[in-house]
Amino acid sequence: MKIKIAASILAADPTQFGSELERVEKAGIDLIHIDVMDGHFVPNITMGPFIVEGIKKKTHIPLDIHLMIENPEKYAGSFAEKAGKGDILTFHIEATDNPLKVIDIIKDTGLKAGIAISPDTDAQAVIKLLNTIDMLLVMSVYPGFAGQKFIKSVCAKITTLREAAPENLDIGVDGGIKPETISEAASAGANVFAAATSIFAKSDYYEAINELRRIAQDNSNLLIKN
Repeated sequence: MKIKIAASILAADPTQFGSELERVEKAGIDLIHIDVMDGHFVPNITMGPFIVEGIKKKTHIPLDIHLMIENPEKYAGSFAEKAGKGDILTFHIEATDNPLKVIDIIKDTGLKAGIAISPDTDAQAVIKLLNTIDMLLVMSVYPGFAGQKFIKSVCAKITTLREAAPENLDIGVDGGIKPETISEAASAGANVFAAATSIFAKSDYYEAINELRRIAQDNSNLLIKN
């Protein structure tokens, strides 16, 4: 598995998205992580399909679109239309009664499908779906709030899911990822890491991204492919 660092664009300067995207792209980022919040599934409201479309026009880096919204089966198609081949559209297992339907909607558009699981949700909720998705995103904070501390107890869940997952499944972690926490997530079996202020609050994005990558590689128990 390859270690992948995703830049959570919500932590960037919203008045300078174009230049911020250019900076992280030049710094070697693997994914652009986009948090979509609807004010219902989570209390906050962020960006819709047209913002995703604008971001897509400004970068060649694959998008990792994280839907923190109710009824993802209703809106997944709208977001997929603004994305492109190679991008990932991830929805929460807690937000739908029919996850297979959402997966089919996403894959029918040519995008990769991902499922996110919140900290209090048991691993068993997604284990039977691991063979149907391209990425699993484990939340290490409660979705919808910035600045939370990394919840260490999710690492046991990551290990359980890695042991149950297909060999090539990307397992991501989102929330509180910093140099001091990424080692635990990598040791547990994750290989994709969504980072916010640990990139965008730094003056040198290249060094910030590569520090995270180095620590994850040093602590990963997976076969790393560069």
